[in-house]
This record gives sequence, structure tokens and C-alpha cells, in this order.
Amino acid sequence: MGNSKRAWLALAAALAAGGICNVHAQSMADDMRRIVSTDYREVALSPDHRRLAWVQAVPGNDGDFTIGTSIHLAPAGRDDSPLDVTAPARAEGLKVPPEEDSPAWSADSSTLAFLSDAESPGQKQLYLYDVAHRSTRRLTSVKGYLATPRWSRDGRSIAVLFTENSSRVAGPLSAGAPVAGVVDAKIFEQRIAVVDVATGGLRQVSPADLYVYEYDWSPDGKNFAATAAHGSGDNNWYVAQLYVIDAAAGGARSILQTPLQIAVPKWSPDGRSIAYIGGLASDESIASGDPYLISAAGGTPRMLAPERRSSAFWMAWRSPREIVLAEAMDGGSALTAVNVKTHSVRSLYQGAVTLRGPADYARGISIASDGRSAAAIRETFNEAPVILSGEIGAWRPQPLPPSQAPAEEAPWGKAVNVHWQNEGFDVQGWLVPPKTLVPGTKYPMVVWVHGGPAWLTAPSWPTVLGDSPVLLAAHGYFVFFPNPRGSSGFGETFKRANVKDFGGGDLRDILAGVDHVVKTQPVDNDRVGLTGWSYGGYMTMWALTQTHRFRAGVVGAGLANWLSYYGENGIDEWMIPYFGASVYEDPAVYAKSSPINFVKNVRTPTLLVVGDSDVECPTPQSFEYWHALKEYKVKTELVVYPNEGHQFKNPAHALDVMERMLAWFDDNMPPKKE
Repeated sequence: MGNSKRAWLALAAALAAGGICNVHAQSMADDMRRIVSTDYREVALSPDHRRLAWVQAVPGNDGDFTIGTSIHLAPAGRDDSPLDVTAPARAEGLKVPPEEDSPAWSADSSTLAFLSDAESPGQKQLYLYDVAHRSTRRLTSVKGYLATPRWSRDGRSIAVLFTENSSRVAGPLSAGAPVAGVVDAKIFEQRIAVVDVATGGLRQVSPADLYVYEYDWSPDGKNFAATAAHGSGDNNWYVAQLYVIDAAAGGARSILQTPLQIAVPKWSPDGRSIAYIGGLASDESIASGDPYLISAAGGTPRMLAPERRSSAFWMAWRSPREIVLAEAMDGGSALTAVNVKTHSVRSLYQGAVTLRGPADYARGISIASDGRSAAAIRETFNEAPVILSGEIGAWRPQPLPPSQAPAEEAPWGKAVNVHWQNEGFDVQGWLVPPKTLVPGTKYPMVVWVHGGPAWLTAPSWPTVLGDSPVLLAAHGYFVFFPNPRGSSGFGETFKRANVKDFGGGDLRDILAGVDHVVKTQPVDNDRVGLTGWSYGGYMTMWALTQTHRFRAGVVGAGLANWLSYYGENGIDEWMIPYFGASVYEDPAVYAKSSPINFVKNVRTPTLLVVGDSDVECPTPQSFEYWHALKEYKVKTELVVYPNEGHQFKNPAHALDVMERMLAWFDDNMPPKKE
């Protein structure tokens, strides 16, 4: 990863050779430098609600884009200068800042655990920060991948997820390892390990043949509740079962196997029950659904809040009788309290914002022991991320020094929450306009379709490594973010509405939304483009075979052929709930939604971008579509980025994608000549 302005621009220029107009590249790079402010990744409120710890992005040399992270700590609600609690062995003049994450407080709020690679770049270890003595010490010396530290209630042990000897970050969003030799000969299983706080000794607990995704200590410290599966960790997340694992002996007992995806297991304060979220499958960190409760001994689960027009992404016990949910609702965020005895539901907060908090979850907050105080990171399309703390629903921004203040005002207009109806569905989306609108002028529009498919676009501030199509609004475009049927955030019935119907009702919802926006906003009907990543990349490929409505398309990590995709990708288990059977049992249901089968209809100029090590949407899918477009003489270009997975890690590559996207829409959607 580069560490200077010259390195960033040199790499971007090399990638752009023959493709991007220099003025486009420089303009987008300047935009990113101007608006990518202090980027908060996680926040953790101490159990006594007196202190906040957070993960903060660290810019590279010369004030360039983020290339590292660090842990900071400050008194909650007070204007004190934050402490940098990073590992003490950070080398003087280190060009690449360490990667640090996963702050976790001890139950007595005296000690903060976190992960850092400060002493061994690329290899994170577990560290402890003593609040009273302001001292940091390394606790582990392991080889492999560590994640998700959690304290036992007595403070004597810290559990972690540990993948021994693995050099790859867990999960299918990361770049896949090179394939050579006997495939599946070696599977690295992520296991629960327990670290002794006094000695630093690490003991692996869960079975060696079981991959653990998420876990929670039982109140007495004798067991873990865990979502886990045998075999490949990337693939089997979608069919994980709920286990109880003995913390001493390591035995694992499955207490629930269900067609629903299971996520966020949380042990009840009395130790008798386990709450979890169940719903139609989606990727790790963005799994969503309804809250359930099951006896720790097993049995039939009980839905706690049925038929809600929302999706829960995270939960925590607020008291022995009440759970708080972090939900997506109406395209924004909500916090909801659910009584586990009466099933009564009450709203604690709702807003047109995105709330983030703990690691490993797309939504969530950090809640204190009193059940009332909490902390979160809040962001919108128009407001850079800020840290909130205080009583839920009445919290205030955490005072921070000027050097960590949010970025300047957004260089685009105020986002609008858009609603329309189609075929009996109430559909929602977001529209971001240019900063200034000239009366009587019609503007081009780009439609961005989110990934997932069980995901949504919610108000968020752009980051150099994130999906940042909102930046197009700083260049004279309206940007439309529809959440069609199949999206999270609107209940399980809405989420299931595209089962066995990919590219059907979801595309009609998008087209109806485009028509609604064109009728109500100053958008040029003849200058509408389409783009998206993952499922959004698939929808772009598909839509261009079904309609000539769009003037230009940009496909990110797309999917051209469901039949070949089934055998190429590393996560095929997610497909069964959507298609009803494997591709070998029912090829017709896959074929009817495959863009490649209708590609001869495409007339739209199409740019395709993808990582060369993508596990979720492998590179051959983009090659298939690109090759077909060339066969039919359609204007097209394919860019493959080295050493990138489904989620890009190199900021220069992410910037290059945005530069190419802007240039493609500019060049292929020019205004009409007078």
C-alpha cells in the first residue's frame, strides 16, 4: 500500500493509462482528499459509561488517504484530549501506520483489550491497556488471524476468534488465496480460543473441525453460544447452526438448525436462553432479520417481534426482560426495545441516519451496563461521521479537538428520502442532487443498485475504500439509490419478494423509481446511467439486457451467468434459499435470470471493473459479459485490479474505480447539442 501522494497518483496514472482523462482523475482525487475526514470505524463505551474508546483512521504521509487505524480513549461527554492507547513498540518514523481494531472493555471498566499489529506488521496480537496506569502491554504471541476479543465476566480470561497459521483475513469479502495443488486439502478453521489475562497463555477451545463465526460468553463463564459450521468458513456461513460450546472441555452441542440464517447470538442475563437474529441469508456483518429466543437447552425458537417493517442487524440484552435491537427502517436506522415476556415493542430512536458501533456489524451501538447509556457512530449523506454518547435517544456528539473535527460541508445537495409504489409494494430510496440547481436546467442521473441482495443503501458519508457513488453528485449528477424488493430494512416479506425472481420484480421496482424521480425532479430523461457492485453489478448486467432505458452502465464485480457462477464462486450455499435448489437440480430457474442468455440485446456502453482474487463474484463472470459485448460490437472496457477481493483494500484502486466511473458517464451521457 502506497504511503505518499506521489505513490498514489503514480499508481492511479498507471492503471488509468489509455482510459481516464487527467482532469477527471485529478478532480476526483481532490474531492476525496477534501471530504474524507476523520473516519471512525468502531466505538466501545465502558460498562460504567464513563469512558469511550474508538478506532480511528490514520492518514498516510502528506495527509493522503487512510492506510492505518489506531485506538483512542477519552472521558465520555467531556472535552478532554483523547489518549492514543496504541501498542508502545510502534517504531519511530514508521511509514505505514499499524492496523488496530476491536476495542473491548473488561466488566469493571478498568482495562481495554484491543488488537494491533504495531510490533509485527501484518500479524495482529492481543493487547491490554490499563486505564489507571495509562500503560499498554502485549498479551499474546501467536501466528494466525485474531478477531473479536470478549472478556469473561470475572475478568480473568479473554476469548478471541483464532485461525491458527492463516495469513488471510477471514471472510469471502477478502482476496482469495491463490489456488494450486489439491483444492480443499487444507481448510483453516476459525476457533474460539481463551487467553489467560495473567499469563497470556492461549488455549483453543472449540472443536478443530468447526468454523466459528460469532459467539457470546454465558453469564457464568462456563459455556459459549456460537454460530458455527463444519467445513469452509467462507461458504458455510449461510448454513451455520447455533451451538453451545463447553468453555472447559470444548465439546459442541447443536441446539438449532434452521433454514434461516442465524446471526448475533446473545446469552440472556439469567443464562437460561439465547437470543439471535434469523432471516433470509446475506453476507457476514450484514445479516439481518427478526429477533428470536431459544432455550439454552434447545427446542423450538420463539419469534419476539413478528411482522415488523424493519430488519434487525444487531441486538443486546438491556435488562433481564428487554432486548434492544439496532434496525434498518425506512432507509435509515432505528433502535427498538422488545420485551421478551410480553413481546411488546417500543421505539427508542429513529432517524434518517446510519448508526454503527461494534466491530463485525453493519449496524449497532455500544451499550453500558445500566442499559440506558450508549455510544454510536452516526453518519448521513450530508454529515461526516461523529461519535455520539449519552442516554439512548438523547445522546450528544462527543467533544473532540479541532484536529479530529468532521470534514467540511458536503459538496453536493441535501439527500431526499424518496417513496413510490409498484405492483402493491411500497418502495423506498434516496436521491442526492448536485449542490446547486439552476432553474430550467435538466441534469443527468446515475442509478446505484446496492449489493446483497439482502442489503440496502442507507445514509452514509463516502470513504475512499467504500462505495462512494455519491461523489458523482459533486460533478453535476443526481444520484439515485433505490431499495427494491429483496432489500433489507423493510421486513422479511419484502426481503423474500425476489426469491426465484432475480431481475424480475426488483428491476421493475427500480424502473418505476426512475420514472418517479424523472417526473418529480429536474432530471434529463435521456441521460440516465446505471451502476452497482456485487448484486448491484448483476442488476446492471441484467438490466442492460432487458431495457434500453439507460445510456451507460458501469458494472462492479458483476455476475453474468448463474450456471457457471454456481461452480466458480466460493459461497454457493447462499443461493439455495433464493433459487430453491442447486443449479444441477433446477438449471432452468438459474438460466431465466442469467444476463448472458440475453446479452445480444445489449446496446449500452458498458464499463466492467473487478478484483482478480474475488471469491464472491469471480473474475470470469466479468470476462464472460465483456467478451459477449465485444462479440456484438458494443462499446465496452474491462479493468481487473491486482490482489483485490470482493471488497477492495487498496485506496488507489478504489479511487481509480471512481475516476473511471465518472469518465465513463461523462463520455457516454453528454448533453444534447443545441
